[in-house]
Amino acid sequence: MTATFQADTFRAEIGVIGGSGFYSLLEDAESVPVDTPYGEPSGEVTVGSLAGRRVAFLPRHGVDHRFPPHRVPYRANLWALRSLGVRQVVTGSAVGSLAEELGPGTLVLPDQILDRTWGRPHTYSDGERGVAHLSFSDPFCPVGRAAVQRAAQTAGLPLTGSGTLAVINGPRFSTRAESLDYRRSGATIIGMTAMPEAALARELALCFTSLCLVTDHDAGVEAGTGVTHAEVLETFAANLPKLRELLVATLAELPAKQGGDCGCAEVFGDTTPPYELP
Repeated sequence: MTATFQADTFRAEIGVIGGSGFYSLLEDAESVPVDTPYGEPSGEVTVGSLAGRRVAFLPRHGVDHRFPPHRVPYRANLWALRSLGVRQVVTGSAVGSLAEELGPGTLVLPDQILDRTWGRPHTYSDGERGVAHLSFSDPFCPVGRAAVQRAAQTAGLPLTGSGTLAVINGPRFSTRAESLDYRRSGATIIGMTAMPEAALARELALCFTSLCLVTDHDAGVEAGTGVTHAEVLETFAANLPKLRELLVATLAELPAKQGGDCGCAEVFGDTTPPYELP
């Protein structure tokens, strides 16, 4: 039976966005329905304990994977997490590889993004109260990334500690020509969900860190028929335990409060946000 709580009385310090394989990790988990000005999030947020932290988990694609990447309610998802008290967000994602040396099963901690999405609501600045022109030169939180690197070393998990993540609209995979174009642009991995997720987190002054698991080589990297959905699911399931292990270890390494050294909380500086933060 699922209990429900109001967002202002049931709090979490860290938000995790990922797939259903993370649900079972939470202890004393409770379901928390949260309303947002941008509609309902992908699913009810589940709040519980993990690695000694209060964690809010949100299924990016819904519990039944009903939202394709271009239809995920990204604005509602990030807003819901912040309204529960979350200030640090860690995500888990399946990605393709654009580099021969990054084979299936590789864990990658990206430090840059190449945005190739379109048509997705990608900002909270609606223009009615002005526009927030925020720095996005480094899209991932440096404090969060440092925590992941310490966690990987402690857990003995091989980790590629940098990379440029190309984000495409989906739900289809790339053509060979597109894949080669992303490689020429400097991308090393490719996915469908990090944008506008990362940018929205920045607009809400959240720390945002992404853990990526390579499931395949993209179409332009190897000869053959190219990536298939079944291949992605099979490889992701086989390697999910180490992604979860890295996630748990990372939560233990994150600072007790949002790290001031990263600047994520001070992204607005002396200006007033053009929207009221939850």
